[in-house]
Amino acid sequence: MSVADAAPTLDARITDAIAFFNNEIFWAWILIPLLVLVSLYFTIGSGGVQFRMIPEMFRVLGSKPEIAPDGKRAVSSIQAFMISAAARIGTGNIIGVAVAISLGGPGAVFWMWAMALIVGAASFIESTLAQLYKVRDKTGYRGGPSYYMERGLGARWAGVLFSITILATFAMVFNAVQSNTIVGAVGNSVDQVAATPDWVLPVVVGLALVVVTALVIFGGVRRIANTAQALIPSFALVYVLLGLFVMVVNYDQIPGMFALIIQHAFGIREFAAAGLAMVIIQGVRRGMFSNEAGLGSAPVAAASASVSHPVKQGLVQSLGVYFDTLVICSITAFVILLGYQGTLDGTREPDLTQHAMTAVMGPWALHLMTLIIVLVAFTSVLGNYYYGESNLEYLTGSAKAMFVYKILFLTATFLGALGSIDLVWTLADTTMGLMALVNLVAITPLAVIAFRLLKDYNEQRRQGIDPVFTRDRMPDLRGVECWEPREEAESKEKGRVSS
Repeated sequence: MSVADAAPTLDARITDAIAFFNNEIFWAWILIPLLVLVSLYFTIGSGGVQFRMIPEMFRVLGSKPEIAPDGKRAVSSIQAFMISAAARIGTGNIIGVAVAISLGGPGAVFWMWAMALIVGAASFIESTLAQLYKVRDKTGYRGGPSYYMERGLGARWAGVLFSITILATFAMVFNAVQSNTIVGAVGNSVDQVAATPDWVLPVVVGLALVVVTALVIFGGVRRIANTAQALIPSFALVYVLLGLFVMVVNYDQIPGMFALIIQHAFGIREFAAAGLAMVIIQGVRRGMFSNEAGLGSAPVAAASASVSHPVKQGLVQSLGVYFDTLVICSITAFVILLGYQGTLDGTREPDLTQHAMTAVMGPWALHLMTLIIVLVAFTSVLGNYYYGESNLEYLTGSAKAMFVYKILFLTATFLGALGSIDLVWTLADTTMGLMALVNLVAITPLAVIAFRLLKDYNEQRRQGIDPVFTRDRMPDLRGVECWEPREEAESKEKGRVSS
């Protein structure tokens, strides 16, 4: 082999440079310490809302939405939950966990769990704020970090920065991750059946994904919500049942598996090899990619819900963190650690979960896992689209800009199918981190408002009533557009009817 042949490609050099920045500087010394500190502050300030109000999280899921200005029902609490779940329950749960384990070892799973318990408070804060500062549109409501940055902090520039960042992160980079993952999963199944030229599969799958995605996103937020609500419970249930089957078949290995996770999370070997930092970084990073707590994306979906009190949707989104990380991500981790027969150390295999499931259940499981991965990645594509659309509406209400966005989104979907998996995932780490940094800095000073809303909510619950918030309960708050007192809302409704 010549020196030229052995030299790393341009893609590899770029990937290595970005990965070094992510691992050694950005995540290790800036983002993870900030995430831990602010999440502990939110946990203490809210009285551990993510722990003590778990029963209430389930109760408020059934809240009924109001009628939107276009005459149809607005997005319900559970539909908003499903939109955010569509983005959450995706490649982060199946592929991201596999990458975390292959790079960080089994100990990365422990740090995923630990951070999920802490950052549930961050999810509550950001989603409650998104509800408070939401605005009306023809289908109900929209909002998110850009809105509470402008209306709560009075920092329009920060809202613009966040909207641009989330457009780059979700609409472009994360979207490419999803389509790239779909191609990889389908490729594993196709390779078992017949050989195809290297370029054919990415092109065919990419085009098919573009067509199906276009059919949904041109139908608006309701079609996205209905599609997510139809798909997510089905494939989540199938995936959980498969994972439980793997655990039952390997029940005798379960104690050893948990011991392995704990040992590697705090193990002597990790300390001696100076690898503990990598274990923690991989666990936290893939956990954030999966559950999105503190990232600022889930509040975009949370703001679309029609609920009687901002805290209700904050609680629902906190429940989403638990469902995502403690249930779906754990199933993936258990499948890999119980079923995979190869070595995990230093092996970056995005299709590790498929291999593990096949090792336990036989070749047919590979194709079932392909179907599940395709579905979770596709619903993530839809969630990613909505996040971008809502933030583009913040930047500009132009119908022409929205059409251009749809075309660019579909183009990114197709190009992601053709891209390099290592480069795509590394870029995702960087853009996700920048987005989280902007959001965490913004919600920290605004958290006191969320604490006040939680106090108001609990006072009403103690009185035995279903909490209702109106802005006259906290007249000192600026920038609150919705949440009118009943008389004011009825007067506006009469004005709309008469006109």
